Order: sequence, then structure tokens, then C-alpha cells
Amino acid sequence: MKESMVNLAVDYPLLNMFWTMLMIFLWILWFMLLFRVIGDIFRDDELGGWGKAGWTAFVILLPFLGVFVYLIARGKSMGERELSRVRQNEEQFRSYVRETAGTGGHADELARLAELKDRGAITEAEFAQAKAKVLAG
Repeated sequence: MKESMVNLAVDYPLLNMFWTMLMIFLWILWFMLLFRVIGDIFRDDELGGWGKAGWTAFVILLPFLGVFVYLIARGKSMGERELSRVRQNEEQFRSYVRETAGTGGHADELARLAELKDRGAITEAEFAQAKAKVLAG
């Protein structure tokens, strides 16, 4: 048993091991690209149902040709859709943080009004009127 393990190591040289690792890496890279293309097909709001079905069938039935044709035909818009999705997620996150932290809300406006009153920029009556408007809205 031990002798067969030694023979196996001798029969599989280092260059073959690197070649195998390269093939595994390319295989994983291919599946990542395939899943990214399929994800882009389903995330595209401008593409109708039949278009999504057609591209999906093309990519699944003829994977290499389908993915390469998709990247050539829609690659630029694929990047633009990803960028707009990232920007939209970033804006939603910032909006959530602003709402949660209280910046830009009623508390911030009341603090600004109090500061104006303390500096003498507005009178007590104007402060009360603006405060009532902020709390009502």
C-alpha cells in the first residue's frame, strides 16, 4: 500500500499538478461567469419575459456560445445595470442611516430652529410657529 502511494506521487509530476490546478481554477471561473450572466438576465427590468426566457435557454443549451454572445451583445449595459444597482443600494443605505441616526429629521430641524432663536435671528413667536409647523409635518 505504501509503495503504491510513492508510485502515484512519482507518476504525477509537478507540472501536471499545476495544469490540473489551472483547469480547476478555469472551471470555477467559468461557473462564476455563467451564474453572473444568468443573474444579470433575471435582474434586468428592461428585458421582457420572453427575452429572459430566450437568453436563459440560449445560455443553458449552448453555454459557451450563449455566454460569449450575451457578453458581446449586452456586456456594456450589464456593467451599467450593476453600477446603478450599487448606487441605488448605497442611497437606500444612506437614507436608512439618516433616518435611524435622526439627521435630516424633526430633531435636526428643531435643533436648527433653537440655534436661530438663541442667536437672535428669529423671535420667540417665530420659533413657536416654526416649531409647530415642524411637529405637525
